[in-house]
Amino acid sequence: MMYETTKERIKFYKSRTWKRKRDEILKRDCYECQECKKEGKVSIDLNRFGQGTKHKYLDVDHIEELQKRPELALVDSNLVTLCIKCHNKKHDRYQKKNKKWNDEKW
Repeated sequence: MMYETTKERIKFYKSRTWKRKRDEILKRDCYECQECKKEGKVSIDLNRFGQGTKHKYLDVDHIEELQKRPELALVDSNLVTLCIKCHNKKHDRYQKKNKKWNDEKW
């Protein structure tokens, strides 16, 4: 299946198959962000320990994007656990852009 439209991707991410696979990957990665782990930081899912809120702390990310490589959608080696911050950073979402002082404006 191709996941070119938002509707197709939403359907995939709501599927029982994806939810099972997501749980497997979270368990495999010990419910830790693998990017933070590389940097010597700890980022875990507080909801798992009853200490969090209803908000997600961890995502399972497709290393090769779903739209570009749909055949890898459920392949373990293409999936990794990331905290929300690292996931957003990877996809360049919600990042504050460094605005440098520009003397040329004056």
